[in-house]
Amino acid sequence: MSSFYSILDKHWLWKEVYTKLSISSPAYSYWNDSRHIKLNRYVFIEKNTLPAKYAHIQNDLTDLSGYLPTQYAATQMGIDSHIFGYKKMKLYNQFEYKFVNDIKFVNLKRFFLENGIKVDKNSYVHLARLNDLIITADSRFYRIDDNYGVVVYD
Repeated sequence: MSSFYSILDKHWLWKEVYTKLSISSPAYSYWNDSRHIKLNRYVFIEKNTLPAKYAHIQNDLTDLSGYLPTQYAATQMGIDSHIFGYKKMKLYNQFEYKFVNDIKFVNLKRFFLENGIKVDKNSYVHLARLNDLIITADSRFYRIDDNYGVVVYD
């Protein structure tokens, strides 16, 4: 099964598309053959569904495979988004970041692979201090460092 961090493997950030094409922001809503998703307040267009006259732009767009917007990622992991916001946060350097059109994305795929964390599409993930985690019989626990861990509930 694919994981929640694979959502954007097949999508482009709409803000980057319309900025590079110099078209209006709501244009995607008029493209019948283009599929899109929304993650929080951001819109993403499925790859290879842009109208033919705009398809040339795909070579210039940023690949977001494994990345998620930081706010959405924080929500999905049950943590405060400050963990991705400040270099002084203890876990900040555990993650890889990318900025696209002033939107900060975090590479969760790399984080999960490096720490050997297995996550399915419907899993609930909780990253927190060890004392704050609730480990149940049907969950998997992964220690990140001396203070933090991840629990995956299936």
